[in-house]
Amino acid sequence: MTDDGLTPSENAILLLLMAEAREISNTELKERYKITLDGQSRRKLNDLRYVATRKVGRAYAHQLDDKGWVRVRDGLTLENPRARALGAALAALHDNLRRRVLPRTAYQNFGEMFSRAEDQPAAEPDTLEDRIREAYASLADQPGAWVNLARLRPLMADVDRTALDEALRTLNRRPDVNIVPESNQKTLTAEQIDAAVDIGGRDKHLLAIGV
Repeated sequence: MTDDGLTPSENAILLLLMAEAREISNTELKERYKITLDGQSRRKLNDLRYVATRKVGRAYAHQLDDKGWVRVRDGLTLENPRARALGAALAALHDNLRRRVLPRTAYQNFGEMFSRAEDQPAAEPDTLEDRIREAYASLADQPGAWVNLARLRPLMADVDRTALDEALRTLNRRPDVNIVPESNQKTLTAEQIDAAVDIGGRDKHLLAIGV
């Protein structure tokens, strides 16, 4: 944990700016959250390069600076002796976002995860990967169970075959995924043969996630 002397309130400000992922003025902060970032706390966060502040009209406006995004990634101290339950709830939320939620998404950092830029939609391969994982989970008896691609493809019938095959090849590079050929080729039906995906010059028929 970084030893920069931030108070619980200052850590909470960083968490709020992370969630907003945009520039927000003191006027809007007061309207929406009943707080402002002023005085010593503003100067401290500016000096640490955690928050970038500029004057917009008569009000200050703030957003996380690059070092601020690194700071929230590395962890925040949110315990407050005067509001233990609230501090614990915020700490648990942030820790779970950082350790459990973010690693399971297609995003590299909180900046991407919380960005509200409408002109930056999620990349299609990432969307397909999520859909494949969801389809697999609906078919598999348990994580790591083998599922024939002939059962999965009908759940992705709206996806172009070429795009789906490429998404499967990308997925196969994930550490928790394995796509292999059927060991007993004589048992394959025509449907199962047609559903195979070519990876490395071999037709592969079975998918397992969570291995």
